[in-house]
Amino acid sequence: MTALTITGGKTSILPGRGGFFGQLSDAFWRHPKLLLFLMLTPPLLWLGIIYIGSLIALLLQSFFSIDDFSGLVNTEFTLSTYAQLLNPANFDIIIRTLVMSALVTAAAALIGFPIAYYAARYAQGKWKALFYLGVMLPLWSSYLVKIYAWKLILAKEGILTWIFEKLHLSWLLDAILNLPVIGGNSLSVSYLGTFIVFVYIWLPYMILPTQAALERVPGNLIEASADLGATPRQTFRTVLLPLALPGIVAGSIFTFSLTLGDYIIPQIIGSSRLFIGQAVYAQQGTAGNVPLAAAFSVVPIVIMALYLSHARKMGAFDAL
Repeated sequence: MTALTITGGKTSILPGRGGFFGQLSDAFWRHPKLLLFLMLTPPLLWLGIIYIGSLIALLLQSFFSIDDFSGLVNTEFTLSTYAQLLNPANFDIIIRTLVMSALVTAAAALIGFPIAYYAARYAQGKWKALFYLGVMLPLWSSYLVKIYAWKLILAKEGILTWIFEKLHLSWLLDAILNLPVIGGNSLSVSYLGTFIVFVYIWLPYMILPTQAALERVPGNLIEASADLGATPRQTFRTVLLPLALPGIVAGSIFTFSLTLGDYIIPQIIGSSRLFIGQAVYAQQGTAGNVPLAAAFSVVPIVIMALYLSHARKMGAFDAL
């Protein structure tokens, strides 16, 4: 017969199960917080020790310095390493990376918004499935393969140069490459080429959150705006854009942060001028200046902390 038991103020008509695993299951049922604790402990330990612990170690090393004579790390607390970031060469690296990240984010938003809007408001059935496939398919291919493919496309002997020649627009390409700062011998060794590849690689991360935010905009609000006499431009500016802005900001978190920390794309495509990621790699690996590499690493962490705090106030986390 099934016995009626009272455990912890709860009535149960189920018999206790025998064996170790049965008793363990009963214990978890009686104490759900114990199960929650055991499930969360491994990931929290991993996050706390491996991730946060490594960040703390990185932060501590940024307060060390390199002995100019011996080249060894001096573990005395100092701010001299951070002062080195204000040197013209190092400060130029920070500004260059920030400008590139901002431009890539703005371009991804301008390109991605119309695509996301069409997918959210008009695409249905197989067309929506085709949209998701087209946006996400590049994410399934190798990161390095895509970059090297773009290097071949942008090269002086690449298909893009061939297209300009066939359209008799070589003069336009030459004029672009002759522009100061962004130009170069070819697109594959220019800031413009780096910018193009950055936008291509990170564009899906802007489209998907924007599309999700646009799908949440009620269609009756747009209809009501038209019924009240608003022009399409006024409807976009006063209704659609404010409601879709959290999704755009959410996408910008990805595009901005990924551009800010990337060092592979500028190393393969672009000029010899460094970005923050390349500076960290060079200082930690080639130069052996770990404190300066750590100080460079702290820069994007601080920037993203400020950026995320502002994005949170704009409701971007709800759109992720």
